[in-house]
Amino acid sequence: MIEGIVVKSTGSWYEVLIDRSTRIKARLRGKFKIKDLNVTNPIAVGDKVLCQLELGEEGTYVIHEIFPRENYIIRKSVHKAKQGHLIAANIDQMALIVTLYQPRTSLGFIDRFLVSAEAFRIPAIIVFNKVDLYNEEELETLNKLSILYTSLGYQCVVTSVVQDIGITELKLKIADKITLFSGHSGVGKSSLLNLIDVRLDLRTAEVSTFADKGVHTTTFAEMFTTAKDTYVIDTPGIKELGIFEIGQEELAHYFPEMLALMGDCKFNNCRHINEPGCAVISALKQGSLSPTRYQSYISMLNNEDNYR
Repeated sequence: MIEGIVVKSTGSWYEVLIDRSTRIKARLRGKFKIKDLNVTNPIAVGDKVLCQLELGEEGTYVIHEIFPRENYIIRKSVHKAKQGHLIAANIDQMALIVTLYQPRTSLGFIDRFLVSAEAFRIPAIIVFNKVDLYNEEELETLNKLSILYTSLGYQCVVTSVVQDIGITELKLKIADKITLFSGHSGVGKSSLLNLIDVRLDLRTAEVSTFADKGVHTTTFAEMFTTAKDTYVIDTPGIKELGIFEIGQEELAHYFPEMLALMGDCKFNNCRHINEPGCAVISALKQGSLSPTRYQSYISMLNNEDNYR
């Protein structure tokens, strides 16, 4: 038996890294498939596993055991509403790649991503990419968003692949860590990773200027080593991020600015909608709580699909 870490998942076959240098091909033992798991995929990139050489099959292995996860990030399955889809496991942090133009990343999407990160206690970095394309108005919006999210405790980096802006800073933030890169198709995840490590040579594609949407070039999640003890996980572009395993009563806990106020609410079960003596509503009226963040909270709270 040998231990390794899953570095690529194609659905039925996995690539497992052993001895920090060798990749082996492995499949999952049948009894592990979705057994007692409310997910569409039993194994994710980043999972630590125990493998054994498969008898009669040259060079292939069978995964016999999945070690307990330190953490994981999950989203609602696109095809099965009552099930989740594991994106990655055992990661140190998440980097959300955001663009205000070609394509536009909505504030609601950013906030859903951050809520998921908070729920699973995973630090998040917001990377505002393609800054070379922004006009003065968009640069002003970017600055305001950066100030907002920095004030909430999130790290923000401004980058441009074309002008080589912020790449050194981003490299420093991911050094000696396992970082999940996520975001819409076309925001430049693969291009950024290619600049971080030229050896990767990941596929990229232009964004459609007509539809302002990206083209899927990354098909499966995959982990790469970019430096000693530094790993990045490239993931397929996400169109929508449905939150999963988060109850309505706990949603506000994953908004740091709301969590800090909840103790001052009149009622312990306050949902921060229209209850009397609500400290969150009071802060919103006084202008000390971001209206866009509150709107994201209400939108998530009202989306019944999140709580099936």
